[in-house]
Amino acid sequence: MIQQYILPILAVVIGLLVSIVTDHKRNYLSKLLLSFSGSFLLALTLFDLLPEVYEHLETKQTGVFIMAGILLQVVLEFFSKGAEHGHIHIHHDETKFPWLLFLSLCIHSFLEGFPIHHHNDMVYGVMVHKIPIAMLITTYLLSSNFSKQKCIFFLIVFGLMTPLGTLISNQMDIALTYIYYINAIVIGIFFHISTTILFESSEGHKFNISKLTAIILGFIIAYSI
Repeated sequence: MIQQYILPILAVVIGLLVSIVTDHKRNYLSKLLLSFSGSFLLALTLFDLLPEVYEHLETKQTGVFIMAGILLQVVLEFFSKGAEHGHIHIHHDETKFPWLLFLSLCIHSFLEGFPIHHHNDMVYGVMVHKIPIAMLITTYLLSSNFSKQKCIFFLIVFGLMTPLGTLISNQMDIALTYIYYINAIVIGIFFHISTTILFESSEGHKFNISKLTAIILGFIIAYSI
């Protein structure tokens, strides 16, 4: 289905537009969206992706690959500084292009495209996850001194990496052979990101009503689809 390729790209476009339009309100809005996306992504992973992997792989082996995914995300965050779950530090005088941030985000986005198949709902979890991240990246790029060409390059490549992962997972024989191993790794990545978002989604680790509502809503909607 075409939507499995279009929706991740649309998420980046939506994040870009929301970041530009909301201006001073974007920080509060991005935090609410992060809280919602964290619970939504975690719930879809538990309801949809995790049972599928355990059905096709040996139990202990699955756990090993999930742990590998968690460790991989920890390594990626050494370079991205946690941009995948909303931590991005803006330096208004920065002129050097952040290649490590760019590469780590691209690897993350590429891998999260693998679990997206035409028969599951993971594309919605990935889409919701990408919107607040795209908002934060856009804010970062607009606040820097990078050229417009570099900013556009960053967003276009970032937007295309997830559909590329989906295309490879659905079309290439080698990907079809190892798809459940890769998906187990992606589960680990999703677990790390979503739980980090949930535990760090509020100041002082306290939940206010709006954030708690966003988290509960994310679980309910994921269960309903």
